[in-house]
Amino acid sequence: MGHFDDVCAQALSDPESFWGDIAETIDWDRKWDSVLDSANPPFYRWFAGAELNTCHNAVDRHVAAGRGQQPAIIYDSPVTDTVRKITYQELQDQTATFAGALAGAGVTKGDRVIIYMPMVPEAAVAMLACARLGAVHSVVFGGFAANELATRIDDAKPKVIVSTSCGIEAGRVIPYKPLLDAAIDGASHKPDHCIIMQRPQVTAEMIPGRDLDWNEAVAAAEPHPCVSVAATDPLYILYTSGTTGQPKGIGRGNGGHAVVLAWSMKAIYNVDPGEVFWAASDVGWVVGHSYIVYAPLFHGCTTVIYEGKPVGTPDPGAFWRVITQHGVSVLFTAPTAFRAIRQQDPNADYLKGHDLSHFRALFLAGERCDPDTLSWAERTLKVPVIDHWWQTETGWSIAANCLGIEPLPVKPGSPARPAPGWDLKVLDTAGAAVEPGTIGAICAKLPLPPGCFPTLWQAEERYLDSYMREYPGYYASGDAGMIDEDGYVFVMARTDDIINVAGHRLSTGAMEEVLAAHPEVAECAVTGVADSLKGQLPVGFLVLSSDSQKAPDEVVKEVVQMVRNQIGPVAAFKTATVVKRLPKTRSGKILRGTIRKIADGESYKMPATIDDPAILTEITEALATIGYPKGG
Repeated sequence: MGHFDDVCAQALSDPESFWGDIAETIDWDRKWDSVLDSANPPFYRWFAGAELNTCHNAVDRHVAAGRGQQPAIIYDSPVTDTVRKITYQELQDQTATFAGALAGAGVTKGDRVIIYMPMVPEAAVAMLACARLGAVHSVVFGGFAANELATRIDDAKPKVIVSTSCGIEAGRVIPYKPLLDAAIDGASHKPDHCIIMQRPQVTAEMIPGRDLDWNEAVAAAEPHPCVSVAATDPLYILYTSGTTGQPKGIGRGNGGHAVVLAWSMKAIYNVDPGEVFWAASDVGWVVGHSYIVYAPLFHGCTTVIYEGKPVGTPDPGAFWRVITQHGVSVLFTAPTAFRAIRQQDPNADYLKGHDLSHFRALFLAGERCDPDTLSWAERTLKVPVIDHWWQTETGWSIAANCLGIEPLPVKPGSPARPAPGWDLKVLDTAGAAVEPGTIGAICAKLPLPPGCFPTLWQAEERYLDSYMREYPGYYASGDAGMIDEDGYVFVMARTDDIINVAGHRLSTGAMEEVLAAHPEVAECAVTGVADSLKGQLPVGFLVLSSDSQKAPDEVVKEVVQMVRNQIGPVAAFKTATVVKRLPKTRSGKILRGTIRKIADGESYKMPATIDDPAILTEITEALATIGYPKGG
C-alpha cells in the first residue's frame, strides 16, 4: 500500500483519531467533548462541545505568530486598473473595525448578515467580520436579480445587508443599489440597516435612517474582539438553486470547516504558508468561500482576489499576467475558464513573454473536465493539471489527486480517488452496489467527513428528502458515474443527465468527451431530448475554435461519426448543431436542463444564475434549424 492508501485507510477505520489529530493545528477556546457526535444520524456533528472563532484562526493568530507584514490579500482588478496588497496586520485592523461597525448596526452572535458584493477585498473583510462576531453570513452573488435576492432575504432574515454601489464587468458597470432596494421592497422581511460601500464609478442613493455609508460606519466604530462560538454553530449559509425554485440554504459549522480547510491546503493543493494561492472564482460561490477566503487564510497563505475574467480583461493572457505578476504557485479555476482561453487563443500565443517558472499546479473543478481541455492545459502550462470533484454541499473535495500526500497517476476524465474521509459507492436504482466500471448513482457512506453541510438552513425535512432518504445510510450526491478497478472515480453527469436511449442508460458526459476531442471544437454540450420511438435521443451543441477552418456542417458530420466509432451505434447520436456560445451560469456550469426543456417544447423558468439570457434565444433558433421542438 502507498502512503495515500494508508492515510485513506486510517481516515475510514478511525475517523475520530484521524480528524482529532488534524484538529490540533487549529486554535480552540475550548476543546471538544467528542470528535464525532453520532447520537442523531444522519445529523452528525463534528467537534461537539468545542468552541473557537473562525476569524481568529484566519487572521489574528497569524499576526500573533509574526506574519503581520506578509500580504494576506492581493486585490487585482483589471476592470478598475487596480492592484492593492493588504497585509495580515491590515486585514486584522480592517476586520476588527468592520466587526465594530456591524455591532454598531445591532448585529450580535447568531444574527444573519447578507453580503451582496462584487470581487473586492471588502467582501472578504465583511465575511471575516461576521465570523469575528459569531454572526452568520450569507453571500449572494453580486448583481443577482432582485427577486432572487428577495427570496434569500426572506429565508435568512438578515439584520443587516452589506453591499456596494456597483459591480464592474468588462465594458459595463452594474449599479447594485436599485437591485438591492427592489429586493427589499419585494421581501416580507426588512433588514434594520444596509451598509453601502460607495465606489467611484457609481454613487448609490441612500435611504436616511436605514442605509449607512461604509466609510462613515467604520470611522465611528470601535474595533471588536473575536467572539467564541460553538464548533457546531453555523458560520454561513450559501444558497444553491433548488429544483422547486426555492433556493436551498447550505449551512456550514465553524469547527469542522476550519479543521478540514486548513488541512486541505497542504494535503490536496500542496501549498505552504507564505505562498501565493489563487482561486479564480467569485465569493458568491462555494469555491470563493472555501478557497479565496477561508482556507488560504487559515493556512497563512497569500490569496488573490481577482476582479476580472479569463478573457476580455483585456485579453486571453489575463491569467498568465496575474500568475507572473504575483508569483502564484497554484491556481484553482473552472474548466470553463480554460475552454474560453483556448477558444480565443488556441495556440497559447498570449503565454509568450510570461514567466511561469514558479507555477507548480493547476486544479480544475466546478463541472466535469473533459480530457481534451485537460491535455491542452497540460501541454500549454507543462505542470500537473488536477481535476477534482466537489459540491456546494461538501465545501471541499470529494475526490482529488492529493498532491501533498502522494501524487497519483492522472487518468484523463477522472478526478482521481476519494479524498481521505470519503467512502464512495456507486449504487443502482435499488440501492445495491454495482460492479467496477458500471454507471450508477455516486453516493457517500455516512457520516460525511468534517466541513460538509450538517443540514439545510431551517429545512431539516428537505435535507432528508433531497439527500438522505433515497439511499438510507448514504449521502446521494446527485451525480452519476462509475468507479474503476483502481478506485478512480469518473463523474459522468448529474443523475438527471443520464439519458435512456431505447432502454440503454448512456452518459451525456461520455459523448461530450468524444465531441471535445475534435480539433475544431472549443466547447460542447450534449443533452437528451424526447423521442417517441426511443424515449430519448442525444443532441450535441458545438462551439468552434476562433481559428476553425472547416465548414460547420463538415464538423457536425465528423463528430457524429466519432461518437458512432467510439461509443457505438447504441448511442443513436445523429444530430448536432454549431452555436456561437453555450448558455451557462455565472460560475460556468452549462445549463443542459434548460436546453433540454427548449428542445422538448416545455415551459421553463429563466435560471437565476444565467450569465446572459439572450443566449437562450440563440439556442432556440439553433434548435429550430434541426427541427426542435418536434411539431413546434
